[in-house]
Amino acid sequence: MENLIVLVVDDQEDIQNILSDRLTIHGYQVSVASNGLEAFEMVDRIFPDLILLDIMLPDTNGMDILAKIKQEYPEIIVIMITAHGTIQIAVEAMKLGAYDFIEKPFNNLDEVRIKVDNALKRKAMIMENQYLRSELKGKYSDIMGKSPKIMEVLHNIDKVAPSDLTVLITGETGTGKELVARALHENSLRSSKEFVVANCTADTLFESYLFGHEKGSFTGATSRKLGKMDFAEGGTIFLDEIGAMPFDLQSKLLRLIQFKEFERVGGTLIKADVRFIAATNQDLNDAIKDGKFRLDLFHRFKFNIKVPPLTEIKEDIPILVEHFIQKYSTVNGKKIIRIADEVMQLLINYSWPGNIRELQNCFERMIFFAEHETISVDDLPQEIRDAKISESTSTYSGPGIFIKPGTSFRNAQKMLILKTLKDADGNKTRTAKLLEMNLRTLHNKLKDYSGDQ
Repeated sequence: MENLIVLVVDDQEDIQNILSDRLTIHGYQVSVASNGLEAFEMVDRIFPDLILLDIMLPDTNGMDILAKIKQEYPEIIVIMITAHGTIQIAVEAMKLGAYDFIEKPFNNLDEVRIKVDNALKRKAMIMENQYLRSELKGKYSDIMGKSPKIMEVLHNIDKVAPSDLTVLITGETGTGKELVARALHENSLRSSKEFVVANCTADTLFESYLFGHEKGSFTGATSRKLGKMDFAEGGTIFLDEIGAMPFDLQSKLLRLIQFKEFERVGGTLIKADVRFIAATNQDLNDAIKDGKFRLDLFHRFKFNIKVPPLTEIKEDIPILVEHFIQKYSTVNGKKIIRIADEVMQLLINYSWPGNIRELQNCFERMIFFAEHETISVDDLPQEIRDAKISESTSTYSGPGIFIKPGTSFRNAQKMLILKTLKDADGNKTRTAKLLEMNLRTLHNKLKDYSGDQ
């Protein structure tokens, strides 16, 4: 929690010292104020991440300060400090925007620190999600996930989208290479023009397919035909699976990229104002060694974006699942609300040879045939139900918890306990019941965890 600032607003010096000392030990930067006027001056000067605010202050009511802070600085988290017997006032404060409240005298300072930790973790999560949505996901909303590898893809798109650089997108089938290409186009200066897909696996009359032809240029050419390049003028052409392009046409594509001109079959040279983006599921280095792809054409693509397979971004599976549930949930007048935790375990464990496309097709099919509001194991395709847990697969222990093989038992247990406590809204009795654990044991473990940095 380094560099996070907590402001303690209380007129009692001993309260200021107790809270300041405990929070400083755990890495927070702590400032103190003794009254409302001083509090506002401190907020304007240091802009704290969180305020511990006493309801009763010598110069004003804490509720009034809360209302003003939430009006002027809604992003600052406020936890109210209340004396015993004023719980109802604290509840009213929460209705005005307070995150939580703590009672004094403090019987357990670790509980205070845990509430501060949880509040700031929640704030960090909200800020991260807002960043993803507004800064990146707002631009690239069709690309789901927030794993490091997906974030790297988004940052690379952000880096080259405004330019006219030629881009090669690599990745397995079904990983979303075309989504990346569309994101590059839609966030470029060419976004008002066409995004044209040219499938390089087309095996008949590919030259005509790409460049068009003139009437009479070959047998059956009874009229002039425009090619993909004509429709892409001023915009972007996406050469999908470029590794499959016929070798004899690669030299013509090379000239097109280099000199921005092409020759319609049976016609003359035509100038082209087009951006080139290509994708392949092949290793083009192997194709070059085998004499199936030109090295000079490979080097014409200035920037490479690698799209990871689903097996490398399994932490994004819950996000993708939620997206597909929302997308396909209303079917025949029924609503799919959730999936069983056991199902999520199997989804994460499965190898997904078809990547995200396979996951999407799986949910479209499952939700269509589902008979209940909860997707169960019986709704899964047989190949997923038969998936075996491997040592290389992370274990799913509920929403948001991933325990890698080799994690110590203490840390794995800590993750589970703290996540369950969070899901139980901090209710220790309910947490102990969910974990089938003695309440006293739970208290002891939480006390033990509070010593961790």
